[in-house]
Amino acid sequence: MAITKQFLKSKPLCKVTFEVPAETANGGKVVNVVGDFNNWDITATSLKKQKDGSFKAIVELGTNQEYQFRYVIDNQIWANENQADKFVPSGVSADENSVVIC
Repeated sequence: MAITKQFLKSKPLCKVTFEVPAETANGGKVVNVVGDFNNWDITATSLKKQKDGSFKAIVELGTNQEYQFRYVIDNQIWANENQADKFVPSGVSADENSVVIC
């Protein structure tokens, strides 16, 4: 998996690209990224399937903040971003959430 960040010079925004490789999606049809930035709404931010089978989406986030998030594959399988800036306890289970720092 991968996340990349692009900081805008004209606005206090960071464009974060969330990408889930085809191997991680493991044949999944729908991949969403859920987190603080979309109130953990499982359907709010869908990643678009790419020709190579990976899934990708760009989300604009405010700078100087940390955002917890996870991926959800086919509305059932929750996955973390292995290249996240850090990980924190989720507070609702023994799982951790990924964190992106903008």
